[in-house]
Amino acid sequence: MYLPVPSQPDCLSAWREAVRVVDAAHDHEAHNVIIDVANPTARATMADPAVAAVSAFLADKKKKPVETVANTIFPAALARRYGAPEFFDVFRDSVLPKVRLKKAWSGYYFERMMQLPNPDGKPMNQIWGIVERLRNPKVASLNKFELSVFDPIRDVNDSSFGGQCLSFASLKLVGPKGARRLSMTAMYRNHFYIEKLLGNLIGLGRLLEFIAREGSVQVGSLTVVSTHAKIDTGKWTRPELKALLAKCDQASADFAVQV
Repeated sequence: MYLPVPSQPDCLSAWREAVRVVDAAHDHEAHNVIIDVANPTARATMADPAVAAVSAFLADKKKKPVETVANTIFPAALARRYGAPEFFDVFRDSVLPKVRLKKAWSGYYFERMMQLPNPDGKPMNQIWGIVERLRNPKVASLNKFELSVFDPIRDVNDSSFGGQCLSFASLKLVGPKGARRLSMTAMYRNHFYIEKLLGNLIGLGRLLEFIAREGSVQVGSLTVVSTHAKIDTGKWTRPELKALLAKCDQASADFAVQV
């Protein structure tokens, strides 16, 4: 079974439509939900009033705001400040020791993408490896750019929700030669749509934009498959959630008039 969400033009619209679709499902949850974002860099900053509303709601409930969630996937500010590939070392040496929760999991998907354990003992930077292959004219592949996050050694346990939720991302060069764009499909094993989804979409969009820019290709679409999705209502009341969605809808309506 699967549940398609109508394709959306930007991150905020994709989040709102996905919430609507899953919220209407039995028990406000669904499996194999498919979300597609045409431009994952659009409506993806705190300057957007609807994004800011979601972030403020989460912060008020003592949850990670949108920007913090996005940073677990890609620390965009760090990349802008130090540039590539230097910012990888800054993250490893200065940021990671401060945010690591335990040996198996720092809470940052970015860590796993840039430090995949290797049999030879030297971690593999999967992100920069894709950039280098995109830059290499001898690499003819259009659909062999993969990012692994799930680690069966560290992640298989009896916890229902703890640990990583993003499992894998696959990147493809699509379109005619000379006008190809880099697209991404990401798979989540478990997905809370109020607390995490918007930040996840924004973070994945920033990661995709970074790889495309450094690889000298254009940014394509983002597709997310939530193998289990849930409107996480146990953390707030239904009236609170209804008020948040109404506020976001009004902010989006105002935004549409301005542009």
